[in-house]
Amino acid sequence: MIRRKRPVAGVCALLAALTAGIAFPAGAAAGEPTGRHAPKVNLVLDVSGSMRARDIDGRSRMEAAKQAFNEVLDATPEEVELGIRTLGADYAGDDRKEGCKDTAQLYPVGPLDRTEAKTAVATLAPTGWTPIGPALLKAADDLDGGDGSKRIVLISDGEDTCAPLDPCEVAREIAAKGIGLTIDTLGLVPNVKMSRQLSCIAEATGGTYTSVEHQDELTDRVNELVDRAADPVVTPVATEGAGSCAKAPTLTSGLYTDREEFGQQRWYRVEVLPGQELRASVSVAADRAVRPDYGVLLRAVTVHGRETVRGEATGNGRTDVLSTGLRHPEPEREDDDGDKPAAEVVCLVVTNSFSADDGVKTTPGLPLELTIDVVDGPDAADDVASFGLGRGWWLLGALVLTGFLAGLVWGWLSRWRVAVWRTN
Repeated sequence: MIRRKRPVAGVCALLAALTAGIAFPAGAAAGEPTGRHAPKVNLVLDVSGSMRARDIDGRSRMEAAKQAFNEVLDATPEEVELGIRTLGADYAGDDRKEGCKDTAQLYPVGPLDRTEAKTAVATLAPTGWTPIGPALLKAADDLDGGDGSKRIVLISDGEDTCAPLDPCEVAREIAAKGIGLTIDTLGLVPNVKMSRQLSCIAEATGGTYTSVEHQDELTDRVNELVDRAADPVVTPVATEGAGSCAKAPTLTSGLYTDREEFGQQRWYRVEVLPGQELRASVSVAADRAVRPDYGVLLRAVTVHGRETVRGEATGNGRTDVLSTGLRHPEPEREDDDGDKPAAEVVCLVVTNSFSADDGVKTTPGLPLELTIDVVDGPDAADDVASFGLGRGWWLLGALVLTGFLAGLVWGWLSRWRVAVWRTN
């Protein structure tokens, strides 16, 4: 009954795909955009003084960004509500306190007027500081409301200059809110330290980081991310696991996000009705520095504390995400009145063995994504007769019979050919 890492990973990926494409064929299912609200994208552009550097195909970084924005605005799908926020665009002085307030909404998130947005972009000139953390907080507020997908695309050529407001911590706080917002980052001609910071921001929300050194790379990547926002996807639903099964939230089929601290257990409840089985998978991401050698364990436990099945995975520091899954068969218990299996409550327990050195923050917890899929199970009797051992014997018998008949036909044809040859 134990599910090991390699086979489970493929099963879980398949389950996730089925959950996205089959389990929710019509809107109103848990976590799926209903179509009542358009997908939203907020482009956040660094307009700090360093954007004057002329190292992107012989042009300044600002010129390259403007051209990319113009091309992206032309290609933005009609259904996408798009906005543009700047950081470091207005204050050119030396007062750090003022410089770290320098973020503004250049074009509000909403239906796109391409001419108006392009005109706004044309006015930009490299100016001041790089307040990435404050800009991300404001950008998240810009996307407030609606149940469509939400995405921030941050384009910067430098590190944040407004510490101690760490932009990585800001991204984690945004992810912890459970609003389904993804932050993608692009680094213009990055150095190692900047790449590390932008990667951390993206990973905290399940986004991506891309290093950019050419004009066409910038345009293509931003276009790809805007198009991705318009794709129909399942948006995870925020939940909060408990410290015991009795207090755990009851979940139905869907995709859920939570946070789990180092070494913590998170409990969830799922009701499995007669004739159904439960398939579940979990992924836990290390969005901060952790020690090598860690693991994730997912267990299915009865309300009486008996473990029925488990899935587990281990890592050694080479991956930032661990995933595992399990399959809990349909209930086999009998109710008080007859032979029908009674409905049962399955307790899912997620445990991790991540650890970190002193000084690494433990809150908010590590990002956790849980996929629940309750599906119709095969009937037990039919399973034995048609899909299990019975199917194997039936197939073997069919092959034997086919071989016997083929042998008879071949022998008859051979004798007939010999008889004809002798006659001639």
